[in-house]
Amino acid sequence: MAICHEHNLRAPPPPATPYGIRVTLDPRDPFSRLVDADWHKEHWFATERERDEALADMAGRHLYSRQGDLPSPRYEKIGP
Repeated sequence: MAICHEHNLRAPPPPATPYGIRVTLDPRDPFSRLVDADWHKEHWFATERERDEALADMAGRHLYSRQGDLPSPRYEKIGP
């Protein structure tokens, strides 16, 4: 939504965040039974570099995962 009178804002508008990551689950993942079938989460970033760094961090093995755990989130890049 466009801002009609920016001079009336109490704080500057948030920066544009055109680069994103959509996280979804494999339907066979046990966690998918706890959330809606179409569950997803989106994370937004101002630059492609920030997004790619976050994606590399998200896609890596979780520091506190137990031996044998195989989390199955799917990551998809969004944006230009």
